[in-house]
Amino acid sequence: MTTAALLPHVNAVLNSISTVLLLIGFILIKSGRKEAHRKVMTAAIVVSAVFLVSYLTYHFTAPIFVFPGTGWAVPAYYTLLISHVVMATIVLPMVIVTAWRAYHGQFDRHKAIARWTWPVWMFVTTSGVAVYAVLYHVYPAPM
Repeated sequence: MTTAALLPHVNAVLNSISTVLLLIGFILIKSGRKEAHRKVMTAAIVVSAVFLVSYLTYHFTAPIFVFPGTGWAVPAYYTLLISHVVMATIVLPMVIVTAWRAYHGQFDRHKAIARWTWPVWMFVTTSGVAVYAVLYHVYPAPM
């Protein structure tokens, strides 16, 4: 199996793991378990960073992909894809600032931006898995 054939599946797994870690981190902070929250959110950042490296590797090595769907699926897919890409671009600096503030003990400022970062990050991880599902399971390219 080539890198271009393998990495989309790896990326979907990494995105799924990030989603689960984000959910766990949210539950932990809401239950007051700050140290556990810190560890889980650090893991979410690490998994997301590995995803980003894998994702960029895939897009620098894979051929150009054309969505094989037809009819209503085309605008639906591109709406999902465009919103995912735009939000993914926005969330990276948000995650960096949010983590920076927590790392430096600026917890009031961390909490203020985390209220926005977390839902955007959740959208990005879940929409990334949705894009993968559409491309590789609902409308797989003909072999």
